[in-house]
Amino acid sequence: MLRLSKLTDYAVVVLARLEAEGGVQTAPGLATATGIAEPTVAKVLKALGHAGLVEGLRGARGGYRLGRPLCAIPLSDVICAIDGPIALTACVDGASGCCETETICPVRGRWDPVNEAIRAALSAISMAELAAPRTAARQKSPPADAGRKSPPDEAGRKFPPADAGRKSPPVDTGRKSPPASPARLPAHPPAE
Repeated sequence: MLRLSKLTDYAVVVLARLEAEGGVQTAPGLATATGIAEPTVAKVLKALGHAGLVEGLRGARGGYRLGRPLCAIPLSDVICAIDGPIALTACVDGASGCCETETICPVRGRWDPVNEAIRAALSAISMAELAAPRTAARQKSPPADAGRKSPPDEAGRKFPPADAGRKSPPVDTGRKSPPASPARLPAHPPAE
């Protein structure tokens, strides 16, 4: 499973809060506003500062502010600032010495297009899109099943998509499927 680190998730939350509050914000103030532990907020701000995504200001009225508007910050920049280069495998972009089977690997170098596609997709999403209010974000994007036709079952009958607002009778295929896992909502608990 591909999963971003908690710090990257926290970085997205901190950047969104910086935009919402506007101006200069302190690490303790951001910690209070986001519910993320202050040392974690400070760590995230330091990494974001090194990447030029936020600016640190010293002095009595010091703190942090966005280095550029959220609409000019692609999600890929945030991920790279916290987690490092975006890659599915260690042997991307001609790197060597990362794998003991690299000299005989039949797929060496073939992951590069996959990695590029993922980088391009993450670069196409701005932080402003992630920080937008939920209602605005929902109005912009069409439903996931828009234009989708449901395939016929084994008997040739067609049923509407499961999320079309009504329940269709289950089709007994004789196969047992694993129980559905519960949906998980993103949470931002205090860091360790």
